[in-house]
Parts: sequence; structure tokens; C-alpha cells
Amino acid sequence: MTSPDHRLLIEKLSDTEKDDLIVRLWRDLQEARARCRELEERLAQLEHDAGAAGASPLLAKLQSAGVAPPKHTGAPRIRLGRGLGFLRSRALVGAIVIVALAFAVDYAVGRFQQYRVAQQRLAALQLEHVAYQGLYVELVNVAYEADQNSYRVTMKMTNVDPGQTIYVMQGPVRVFEQSGLAWKEVPSRAPSGDGTRVIKLTGPYTYETVFEPNLKDWTELMPGYMHIRFESVSLVSERSDPDDDIIERTDRYYVYLKPYGSDDEAIRKRMKLQGTPPLYMPMPPH
Repeated sequence: MTSPDHRLLIEKLSDTEKDDLIVRLWRDLQEARARCRELEERLAQLEHDAGAAGASPLLAKLQSAGVAPPKHTGAPRIRLGRGLGFLRSRALVGAIVIVALAFAVDYAVGRFQQYRVAQQRLAALQLEHVAYQGLYVELVNVAYEADQNSYRVTMKMTNVDPGQTIYVMQGPVRVFEQSGLAWKEVPSRAPSGDGTRVIKLTGPYTYETVFEPNLKDWTELMPGYMHIRFESVSLVSERSDPDDDIIERTDRYYVYLKPYGSDDEAIRKRMKLQGTPPLYMPMPPH
């Protein structure tokens, strides 16, 4: 088979088959070298033994008969490199280079992906810290409205670190009143009529919501008081035009709220209070 035929066969091999072929040829080369060294050692040992024992009787008879003994020409030289000429084939070298480059590119892509995942995870943790540790939301006050049916709740957001700008997409505050074991939403609105708004928060920001707890069968956990829940959902980011660097934060606040027309004296007796019963009593989240 000619060299072009060898080259054609090699080009048809896959990368894995080429790797296996190189490994097998390398092992054959090592085994041939080992056998060559073994033959040389055995030949040297035979020469040494012949020199120590002197001329053999057969050699003496050949000399007396005028027959010259065969000349020692040394050990046969085995040329192992001739069959590996295909290793210098451009196609094979090119295939090896391509395989090496493929491994290098795959390794680089893997490292880059790991770096990107680590960066995204770090950015997510930083944003989570800003949204929950750098932003403080509190209920400031609940007061009667002039219509003698509604109430006004005032809440405040504070940027704990004024040097860190926070953008908050603030939605309307939802208000729920407990009836039995369920929470039922009651009408609520922003006094200015604004709905969802984006706030660049560099310091404290106060906002209000007017609501009307209009349920007739409200639950009385505290004597003479309704059980009210305020729920505020905000989207927080460090940029004004966020992409995926945005996080949702939900805040819930609970109060016991005194209804319009309540009998303060009856509440005072039932709760054993001194003075006028307060309009509302904040409760921890539960």
C-alpha cells in the first residue's frame, strides 16, 4: 500500500481512532525496543561465553580443513522508525493540532462559564443585600379620614446607606381585613391617585394609602378591634433601567384597628385599660 493510500486511510479515521492508533503504535515501538535490547544482551553473553571457553572442537576441524569460519557481522540492525513515517503526515499532525485546540477551547469556555456563573451569583447576593438589608420599610401611622368611613395609613421607606442609590418600583398598598379564618381584601387607593411608580431612593420616602374596612363580620381577636393587614410589594434594583438585576420584596404589617363609633368605655373595661383606647395597635408579623 502506497503512502497516499496510508494517508487516505488515516484521514478517514475519527479523532478517537487516531488517538488509539497512536497509542498502539507507541506501545509496539516500546516493545520492539525492549526485544532489541534483549537480543543484544543475549548476543553479548554468547560472545563472552565463547571467549571464556576457548575455540570449540568444531572450529578447530574447520580450520584444519581450510574452511574459514563465518565472520561475525554483529547483531542485525532493526530499523523501527521506517514503519512510523505516517506520524510525519500533515493530515495526522493537523488532526492532532485540531484535537488539542478543541480541548483548549472547551476548557476555556468551561472556565469562562464558571466565571460568569460566579459573577451572576455575586451580583444576585449583592442585590439581595441591598433590597433587604439596605432598605428599611416601616408603618408610621394610621388615622381617621374626614368621611368617617375610611382610614389613612402612612408608611415610610428608608435607604439605610444614602451613598448607595436604590430604585424602587412601588405598587399600591393592598389592605386585608380578617373575617373568620380568612383574609379578605378591602378597597384601598393612593390619595394622589397614583398607581405604580418608580422612586429613586437616596433617603427617607413617605407614602400614604386610604382604605375602607367595610366588612360586617370582621374577626375580633382583640376586644373591640378589627384585625388588619397591610401588604406592600416592591421591585428593587440598583439601576433605573434594570435587565435581570431586579428583585421582588414583599412587606406585611398587622394592626388592631378600632372601628368608627366604638364604645371606648366598654373597650376600656374589657381590656382593663387606663385612658382612651388607642385608634390602632401595631402587631409583629405573624
